[in-house]
Amino acid sequence: MTLLDVRNLRVAFRLDRQHTAEAVKGVSFSVPRNATVALVGESGSGKSVSSLAVMGLLDPASAMVEGGIEFDGRDLLALDGKQRRAICGKEIAMIFQEPMSSLNPVFTVGAQIAEVLVLHMKMSAAQARRRTLELLEEVGIPEPAVKIDAYPGQLSGGQQQRVMIAMAIACEPKLLIADEPTTALDVTIQKQIMELIARLQKRHAMSVLFITHDLGLVAQIADQVVVMRHGEVREAGPAQQVLIEPQDAYTRALLACRPKLDQRPHRLPVIADFLDVVPAQAGTHAEHPGTQPMGSGLRRNDDGGGGGAPLLEVRNLSKVFTQRQGWFGKREFTAVHDVSFTLPRGKTLGVVGESGSGKTTVGLTLLRLHQASSGSVLFEGRDLLTMSAREFQAYKRRIQIIFQNPYASLNPRFTVGDILLEPMRIHRIGADDRERTAIALGLLDKVGLPAAAFKHYPHEFSGGQRQRIAIARCLTLQPEILVCDESVSALDVSVQAQVLNLLQDLQDELGLSYIFISHDLSVVKYLADQVMVMQHGAVVELADAEQLYRNPQQPYTKALLAAIPGSG
Repeated sequence: MTLLDVRNLRVAFRLDRQHTAEAVKGVSFSVPRNATVALVGESGSGKSVSSLAVMGLLDPASAMVEGGIEFDGRDLLALDGKQRRAICGKEIAMIFQEPMSSLNPVFTVGAQIAEVLVLHMKMSAAQARRRTLELLEEVGIPEPAVKIDAYPGQLSGGQQQRVMIAMAIACEPKLLIADEPTTALDVTIQKQIMELIARLQKRHAMSVLFITHDLGLVAQIADQVVVMRHGEVREAGPAQQVLIEPQDAYTRALLACRPKLDQRPHRLPVIADFLDVVPAQAGTHAEHPGTQPMGSGLRRNDDGGGGGAPLLEVRNLSKVFTQRQGWFGKREFTAVHDVSFTLPRGKTLGVVGESGSGKTTVGLTLLRLHQASSGSVLFEGRDLLTMSAREFQAYKRRIQIIFQNPYASLNPRFTVGDILLEPMRIHRIGADDRERTAIALGLLDKVGLPAAAFKHYPHEFSGGQRQRIAIARCLTLQPEILVCDESVSALDVSVQAQVLNLLQDLQDELGLSYIFISHDLSVVKYLADQVMVMQHGAVVELADAEQLYRNPQQPYTKALLAAIPGSG
């Protein structure tokens, strides 16, 4: 029997008095009782807008919703606001992608869960607290009697998402909508959350609408799959049928874009390889199909991590942070302990581990964005850590960093041209702005963006295009080493493939060396020659990529590999 029936749903947003943008274009799908349906597609496909329309969370002043949304025999669009709120929150609950933006930082997690119970279940404060403890225990929060009085900022990302799940199931809803609930999480935590949702679905006999951009993820949880693109349904059917024998070219493209552990091609497939895609112009949210491959077959640098004198040699690097405790007390926390590795010219070192493993701290310490507590970082034999600020200025050009979030790392008040010209002016690259502009336009072409992008602002570009701009900014200084700090983790798998191809092409062409920091071992497998696994600030395992993936030695490495979607 069907619990949720969406028929010919259309959602348009008012841009001004005369213009609208249609985000959902006649979408139809259903969610059976006691089943899980995955709604899959890239950013901009309309999947999240569809779920918000079901929840009644779209602003009626800006969004126009048409069609039919029937839940448990009731037409949701025919209900008034009070009737809709009585259903959404109690019978239909939602988990959002980013728990820290959904949880109120000034209230304890226990108070926020109890509020739902008092409001919808009419419990007393004492009853709500007892039930909150039971919920925290059910979703696997350690020491629930302690954590109930903790604030969201005192919990890890995985624990915050568990709190969101506890809040969502508090009223034992008939339908749980999970909107990208694992995108920002480590693969091990992601696996735990997926298993938790699956257990809760069976235990509570709920239906689940699971929204994601990653088709590889849904095999673990979904009974049925609905694939969306540009506000339309491209394919729908039983999960195994869609995943094993996809009928639509777009579905096949999504499946092919994610790096696989048993393959290491020179170039990852992208959407443009499967569909007739028009290259994006500046200021649009369509993705450019990517740079053309510079070769085919196996990757050029599949000869392991050795060869030649190391460009960078890190010896016994440690970083200790001092935290205030109380009014006068201090506590030391060791984020990185005794880390050593070498990076040859033109090679890639993958650094993997969960959040808190110290991998990002290593990258920031190499660039002196953190001051090292001990150790040395030898760049062509010279220690970067003991240089004066004046001496280090010359080396800043040679080692650059690409940050995780392309939305936060670009100045929104600068045009792309300003963003590219500024570092060249500071480091006196080019004789004048005319020469610098020529360099900048050449770099835009190199990263697969049109010259017209030069005059546009970051907000006019998609996430993948912004990350290309960030890469171009680094290249303005003609670096020899790029530290890529989770630089593709915030992107859709299809856009991720384009950026990974770009990084590989740039390495082939320019001989760049990469320190590629990630929690996703399938992504690291594509790019890295050597892999360094970190846990609790220390190196657990360091080996050539092929050797490590084929025969991991440490239990932690094996656990990371086992957590990759589709690996087990």
